[in-house]
Amino acid sequence: MKNFSQSLLAAAIIAPIYVVPVQAEPMLEEVVVSARKRAESLEDSPISVKAFTEDAIRQAGIQTPQDFVNLTPNVTLVQTQNAGNSFLNIRGVSQARNSEMSAAVLVDGVLMSNPAQLNQQLFDIEQVEVLRGPQGALYGRNAIGGAITITTKAPSDETEGTIEVGAGSGDSTKFRGSLSGAVAGSDNLHYRLSGSYTDTNGFLKNTYLNELADPATDQSMRLRLVWDPSDDLSVDFRISHSNLETQALYFVIDAEADDTDLDITVNNPGNNERNFLSSSLKVEWDTDGGTWTAITAYDDLDEVLSGDQFSFTPRDQSYFNYDAFGDYIKFLTGDSLTDLSQNQYLEVESLSQEIRYTSPDDQAIKYIVGAYAISTDRYISTGNQIDRGNGVFDVYKTFRPSVFVDPTNISPQLNILADSQDNFAWAVFGQMSMDLSETVELSASVRYDRDTRENTTETPALYNTSGLDLQFGDARKESWSEMQPKLTLRWQPNDDTTYYADYSRGFRSGGFNQTGVGEAVPTAGVADVFDAQVAETFEVGAKTFFMDRRISASLALYTTDFENAYFFLFDPGTSTQNLGTIDEVTYSGLEFEANALISESLSAYIGVGLTDSEIDKAADPSHVGNQAPLVSETTLNIGATYRQNTGLFGGNADFIGRFDYQYTGDTWWEPGNVSSRSPITVVDFRIGLEAEDDWSLMFWTKNAFDEEYNTEYSPGPAPGYNFLWKALPSRWGVDFMKRF
Repeated sequence: MKNFSQSLLAAAIIAPIYVVPVQAEPMLEEVVVSARKRAESLEDSPISVKAFTEDAIRQAGIQTPQDFVNLTPNVTLVQTQNAGNSFLNIRGVSQARNSEMSAAVLVDGVLMSNPAQLNQQLFDIEQVEVLRGPQGALYGRNAIGGAITITTKAPSDETEGTIEVGAGSGDSTKFRGSLSGAVAGSDNLHYRLSGSYTDTNGFLKNTYLNELADPATDQSMRLRLVWDPSDDLSVDFRISHSNLETQALYFVIDAEADDTDLDITVNNPGNNERNFLSSSLKVEWDTDGGTWTAITAYDDLDEVLSGDQFSFTPRDQSYFNYDAFGDYIKFLTGDSLTDLSQNQYLEVESLSQEIRYTSPDDQAIKYIVGAYAISTDRYISTGNQIDRGNGVFDVYKTFRPSVFVDPTNISPQLNILADSQDNFAWAVFGQMSMDLSETVELSASVRYDRDTRENTTETPALYNTSGLDLQFGDARKESWSEMQPKLTLRWQPNDDTTYYADYSRGFRSGGFNQTGVGEAVPTAGVADVFDAQVAETFEVGAKTFFMDRRISASLALYTTDFENAYFFLFDPGTSTQNLGTIDEVTYSGLEFEANALISESLSAYIGVGLTDSEIDKAADPSHVGNQAPLVSETTLNIGATYRQNTGLFGGNADFIGRFDYQYTGDTWWEPGNVSSRSPITVVDFRIGLEAEDDWSLMFWTKNAFDEEYNTEYSPGPAPGYNFLWKALPSRWGVDFMKRF
C-alpha cells in the first residue's frame, strides 16, 4: 500500500506537467467559489475544495450526488437498503444508519436538515462545491467531515428555457426542463421554474420473481422567485418537491464482502416511497456598513419502506425455518413454514432560522457574525411481519393486527419499535479575517452549538416482543454542546501561488438507540445513548498555476483526531438497528489534484486521495490498531475531455468526447476488520455533439466495463450471514437538450 501510494503520487505530480506543450496559448478558466461565504477564486481559497461549475456539471453528466462524489478524491458515498440511506464519507469521517450526515449540505445557502434528502435528482444546477475537512465554524454542527454547497440557477432577466429528453438501458426515460424570466408586468420580480421526471424498470435481476429488483420513478419540481424592490433589498423564495417510488431491502446474504456471485432472491419485491417538501425565504439588505441576511427554512419528509427480512430468500429457504425462533412462530401461528418481512416509516419536519451580518469585502478587516436555530420533530417505526406469501404491507402510524391478537391474519405484525423525537438546536458564530501584510492573511472563526434531544417511546406494549424493557410514553432527554474554532493562515507570495495552514474542530450531535440495548446487545461499544463526535484537524496545503496558467495543481496534507466514530450493528435478538461508537480514531492523508489544458481542444485532470485510519482506543481492545469502518484507503480519479469543431450545422457543432476513470481502494466495513472489499475500478464515457448556446446530443455509459462489486457489507446476525448490497451494472443512454 505504501509503495503503491508513493508511486501513484509521484506519477500524479509529474505526468500532467510534462504532457503539456510549452507553446500552447489557452489558459484554464478561473473558478469562483464561496467556500468561506465570500466570493473568491478557487486557487485563492485556503480550503481543500473541489468545485463543479455549470460547464463541468454538463460535461460530466452530473445528475445525482453520487455523480459528483465519484469525481472527488477522498470522498465516497454508499447507497444501500432504500432511497433515504446514503452514507457520505469524507476523509474517513462517515455516517451510518440513523445518524446525522457527516457533512453540512446546503442548497442555495439553506442547510439540508435530513440525511434522507441527500440522494435526490440534481437539475438546473449552477455550481457544486465539496469542502473537505471540518467546517463547523461557518457551516454548523454536522460539518464534522466537510461541507457540500449546491447552488441552483437563478432567475434570468429575459425569458429563456431548456428542454431535455433521454432514453437508455433498463427501459429508462428522462424529461427535464426549465423556464425563467420576468413576471409579466414587473421589472423587479423574476422567476425560475424547473422540473425533472425519470423512470426506469431497473438493472438488477431478482431471479426468484423473474423481474427487476430496482425499478424507480422520480418526479421533482422547483420554483424560485427573486424580488428586488430596491438596489439595497433582495428577497429570494424557493420551494421544491420530490416524489420517489422504488423498491427496497433486496439484500443478498454471504460471508465475504467481495462475493458478487449470489443472485437477489427475495420473495417480496418491496416498496419504497419518499416524499419531501423544502422551502426557504432569504432576505438580504445591503447597508453602508455591511449586509444583513435572514434565512427561514421549512422541510417536511416522509418515507415508507417494506420488503423481505433476513435471510432475504424465498420462504422455503428462510433461515427461520431451521432455528428455535422459527419453531416458536410455527407453534404460534400453525404455519408449516416460517419467514419474516419488515416495514419502516420515517417522518421528519423541521423549521430553521439563520441571521447573519457580513462586512464589505473591500475592508482590511472583514468579519461575519450570526446566529442559527432549528426545531425538528422526528418519528420512526420499524417492525416485522409474519410472511405467509401474501405480500408485505406498508405501516405508517397505525399498526397492523398483532400476531398475538390475530395469528390467522394474512400478514400479522410480529413486533414494532417506534420512537418520536423533539429536537432543538441553536448556535452563534463569527468569523474575522485580516491582512497582516500584502501577502499574508489571518482568519479566525468560532461557533458554539448546543443540541437538545428528547426521545419518547411510542411502542405499544402489545407489539413489544423485542425483549427490551420498553414502556410506552417513557422519555429520555440529552443535550450536547461544543465550541468549534477554526484558525487559518494564508500566504500568497505571488498571483499564482497560495500556501495555507489550518486548524479546525468539527462536531456532530449524539443520539439514542433503543432503551435497554446497552444491556441486551452483547457487543462492546453499543449503549442506549451514542455520544457526540468531535474532530480536530491540522492541515497544510498549497495551490499553484504552472506554464502560464495552463496547469493548476493543489496539495493538502492533514491529520484528524476523532472521538466516537460510528459503526452500525443489527441485533437479531432484539430486532434493533444500533449505532456503536469507537472511542478514538486517527485519520491522516492527502489530496492531490491537477488540471491541465493541453491544447485548445484537449483538457485532462487527475485527483488522488489517500486516507490512513487507525483505531487508537475502543471498547473492544481487539479493535485497537485496526482500520476504521467505511474508510477507503485510496481514491484515484483520471479523466480527459476532447472538444473540436466539426464544421457541421454551419460550423456551430462541436464534437465532445470524455472519459472518467475512478479507482477506489480497499474498504473495511466494521471495526473488527473481519472482511474488506477489494479495490474497484469504474469507467464512464460520454460522446456526442454540442452547440454550447443552443443544443446538445450526447451518448453516455456508466460503469462501461461492467465492474461487479457490492456497495455495502454489513455484519449479520451470525457468522457467514452478512448483508451485501449489489452495485449497479453497466448502463447506457442518449440525451438531447435544447435551449430557447
